[in-house]
Order: sequence, then C-alpha cells, then structure tokens
Amino acid sequence: MNLRRRQLLWAAGAAAVLPGCASAPAAGVPAAATPVIDLHSHAGRVIVSRDPAIGANRPFLPVAEPMRDGGVDLICLAIVTDTTVTRVSADRRRFEPYRDPAAGELYALSQTEFARLDQLVQREKLNVVERAGDLDTLRARGPSVLVASEGADFLEGRIERVDEAFRLHRLRLLQLTHYHVSEVGDIQTEAPVHGGLSDFGAEVVKRCQSLGIVVDVAHGPYDLVKRVASIATRPLVLSHTSLTGRPGPRSRQIGLEHARLVAQTGGVIGVWPNAAIYPNLDAMAMGAKRLADAIGVDHVGLGTDMLGFISPPVLGSYRQVPAYAQALRVAGFTDDEVAKVLGGNALRVLHAGLPT
Repeated sequence: MNLRRRQLLWAAGAAAVLPGCASAPAAGVPAAATPVIDLHSHAGRVIVSRDPAIGANRPFLPVAEPMRDGGVDLICLAIVTDTTVTRVSADRRRFEPYRDPAAGELYALSQTEFARLDQLVQREKLNVVERAGDLDTLRARGPSVLVASEGADFLEGRIERVDEAFRLHRLRLLQLTHYHVSEVGDIQTEAPVHGGLSDFGAEVVKRCQSLGIVVDVAHGPYDLVKRVASIATRPLVLSHTSLTGRPGPRSRQIGLEHARLVAQTGGVIGVWPNAAIYPNLDAMAMGAKRLADAIGVDHVGLGTDMLGFISPPVLGSYRQVPAYAQALRVAGFTDDEVAKVLGGNALRVLHAGLPT
C-alpha cells in the first residue's frame, strides 16, 4: 500500500480501526441516515465451542462497543445448528461434516444456542429487531441485532419448529443449509443428495415467508437457490460469499448466474471478507465493485461472518468498517452507493421480509 493510500485511510478513520483509540464512532462511514448492517455475524462468540470440554461455557466477547466504534447499527446475529456434527478438516482449510446427528441432537443444540444468544443480548444491552417498523429507528436505538440461524438443521423435518423459533426465540432470518446436509437441501461443499432444495425445504421457505422470517440461501448450491428463487414471494438474502468467474464444485464462492438468481428476487448478497479470496480491504472493496458491476449496486451488501472463520479474515472487527467504507470509495463507489452497500440494500430487503 503506498503512502498516499495509507494517509487516506488514516484520515477516513484509522483511529476507529485501532482498538482503544478514541474517535468519533462513525468516522469514515457515510453520514447519511442510512444504517450500517451486517448480514451475517457470530459476534460475541455466540456459538458454542466445538471443544466439548468448553461447549456453551466459553466467555462472551464485547459486541456493543465495537459496533459503536465502527458505526454499525444492526447485525444479523447467527447461531449455528450443526456445530456438534462438523469439524475443521485435517488441512485446516474448511469445515466438514464427520458424523450423523442423533435424533433430537441438533434441536437440543439450537435451544442451547438460542439461550446463549439471549444471554449475550442481555449482557450487551442490545436491541432486538422483530418487525419491519423497528428498522425505521435503527440509528436512534443503538446497537441492535436480528436473530438468525445458520442452518435449519434444528427443524429435523418438523415444519412446526419454524413457528416455534419465530415465536419463542424471535428468529427473523433463517439460512437454510450450512455444512451438514439436512432434510432441507444440499450444500455447496458436499456432493448433492436432494438435487438442490428438497420438498420439505420448499415448505420451509413458504412458511418462513408467510411468517416474516427472511430466507438466506448462503451455503446453498445453484440448484437449491434456483428452486428457492422460483417459489419466493419476498426478496432473498445470500448473506456471505463472493463472486468468481469459475466456481469450483465444492467452493463457497458463486458464479454470475447464481448471483443473478438472488438479484432477480430483489435480494441482496453480502460480500465476505475471506482472506483466502481477498488479501486486504482494498481487494474486498474491488470484489464488491465487480459484484455491483455484474448484478447492480442495489444487490450488494456486507456479510462479515464475524468470528466464523478458521483463519483471520481481512475484516475481523467492526472497528474496521470505516476503513472499508473508504476502500469502497477508492474502488469507485459514490457516497450514495457506499451507503447502499453498507446497509441501505440490506435495510430494503429486511423491510420487505419482516412482519409488519
């Protein structure tokens, strides 16, 4: 990075990137009324540890303070519902399933994780968004969360559990699949079993959209997303990925037609700060620009996957969001477009998907 580039980033809010430095909380983030929204986060260490000796007892990390420092208004805070049946691969490059769950195991895991999420919300004094109207006052409300689940594995083939999670746990965003092939459908990183979305998965999509749960198709292969898009009545989210010209057979990246399926529903795709794809924030911003050029800037968002990586990502703290905002400007986005990418597009999709 050249000296001039470093100076630009520092002037735009480098103090917000460095923990412990005092600065205006949203330095570098657009000053408009548009909120900043992360479509996919595990901030605070909300998920249980894969180490059974630690499980749900590992200590939480701060959430509200980094959000304030980085000017972030809302995060889609996701539990993970297949943790106990997946592991890190031997080469430490990916997560993989390694055994079948016992009956009731993943439902029980979800109850533990929903309870842990609620504890984190109480500890951090976070606001919980439940209805579309709650989005209208985000900037005034302080750090807020939308309850999400990465994977619908906890349903275990029972459609009534969608209603239960909506009512009891305030679930408002459901990612259909993750790293374990469930009754809902196939995943990007394993061989197909269902030919995409299963018939049960189609029931889940319809039930979610009738209740006001936003459907997230991250980790779903093209065939799954194609069927979801064909039955969706509200915009879809693909919360964390990146665009590539050559998606591999087990890749978490997506191709152009895959991205277009989401855009055609009016949806939004969160750009993912995976360091194996983007070596720095400049490269991540250019990835967002390529996606915007391919499907339109109205369909590009931010999905940090905070605390969800095996190796450190290029955006690992909300204090870095001001620097990312400046990188987006350098990549060629206008201020209005930066506001859309950092939250405006997600706001529109969530508004259309949540109950009134």
